[in-house]
Amino acid sequence: MDRRARMQALLEQNFAPLHMAVEDESARHAGHAGASSAGETHYNVTIVSEKFSALSRVERSRIVHSVLKGEFDQGLHALSLSLRSPIEK
Repeated sequence: MDRRARMQALLEQNFAPLHMAVEDESARHAGHAGASSAGETHYNVTIVSEKFSALSRVERSRIVHSVLKGEFDQGLHALSLSLRSPIEK
C-alpha cells in the first residue's frame, strides 16, 4: 500500500468524511527542502467532515497532523490542508 492509500484509510477511519481528496504533489516540489526523488513527501488534502464542526482551523490542522504522525515519522514532509465542516462546503 502506498502512502496516499495509507493516508486516505487513516483519514476515512478518523473523520468519516462526506468528501475527501488526497493528492500527491511531490513532483511539484522537486528540489525543495524535504523532497525525495522517490516522491510521496508533499500532499494536498481536502476533507469535509462533521467532526470539524466545533473545531477552529488550528484545531482541525492539529488533529489531522496527529492522525498522520506515523506518516510524518516515515518521510511525509508537508501537507496543504483544506478542512471544512459540511456547512462550510
